[in-house]
Amino acid sequence: MTRTSEAGETRTSHAAGAAAPNADTHKSVSQPVYPHTMRLQRFLARAGVASRRGSEDLMTAGRVTVNGQVATELGTKVDVDRDHIEVDGMPVKLNQGAVYLMLYKPTGYLTTMSDPQERPCVADLVPRDRFPGLFPVGRLDRDTTGLLLFTTDGDLSQDLLHPSKHVYKTYQALVDGHLTDRDLEPLRRGIELDDGLCQPAICRVITAREAEAVAPQGVKPGTTAVEVIIREGRKNQVKRMLSKIHHPVIRLHRCNFAGLELKDVAKGSWRELTDREVQILKAGGIPPKQAGAKRGAAPATNTASRTRHHGSHGSAPKRNTYRERYTG
Repeated sequence: MTRTSEAGETRTSHAAGAAAPNADTHKSVSQPVYPHTMRLQRFLARAGVASRRGSEDLMTAGRVTVNGQVATELGTKVDVDRDHIEVDGMPVKLNQGAVYLMLYKPTGYLTTMSDPQERPCVADLVPRDRFPGLFPVGRLDRDTTGLLLFTTDGDLSQDLLHPSKHVYKTYQALVDGHLTDRDLEPLRRGIELDDGLCQPAICRVITAREAEAVAPQGVKPGTTAVEVIIREGRKNQVKRMLSKIHHPVIRLHRCNFAGLELKDVAKGSWRELTDREVQILKAGGIPPKQAGAKRGAAPATNTASRTRHHGSHGSAPKRNTYRERYTG
């Protein structure tokens, strides 16, 4: 561990005594090349522990050690070849990469990594001991269930949540009252809320079989199940849209985010994303199949307000060997 200046950082592509410049270097092309020394928060971010800001928070909280010593100074530097870095007692290496998880959020959990009132939060359901820098991508309300992504990749999270990306999010809702397909037309045109005009939504009435997540015992008389697909992320947006047409939401469930479907994971449990799923996210997501079915689909561009936005191919999903520990 050192506190030398930035000018002291050097880059090397081979160890001492390596082949001469004229030697064949193709074998080492795939090897990562790092500065011998770098700031500790940069090291943690590049190792996939957390974003740069999140790594700083881990340091100031006293959760990071270098060679057995707690490192809280943000100016601390490490030698990537010699120093031993741990977060919460777990070793960290540069080549371990970022982490991407899918959680099936149950009802009753806040989307936060800590709560001063000690209420149940999603942090209780994901493996923070193994991946201390995990954070949720966006949020779901306490009473909303479904797909919630977690990662240590701050750049990807920002990209997915930025208003300019228009990532598709698919929700199923059980609403009060008898709602017809015609009643959804204001949502398809773009409904006005108190914080501005919404972008046109893709929506339809769905069957009881499709709506099992929000109506496990069937759609009872006096209620209706609907699917709503939006590309914004305003607070309580789907609930407010449906309330605006006089059909308040009873239950809400997110089944798709950026083209990733909630599958192969039990309620209250998590799994790591497949390589293909990570590629989809890094490509900015893909539209759900309903977007191409023209069920009231709107043009890709419109003048709706974008204010208050909050925010290995095809292999089988990697299973959670500690699933029972995180089942809500």
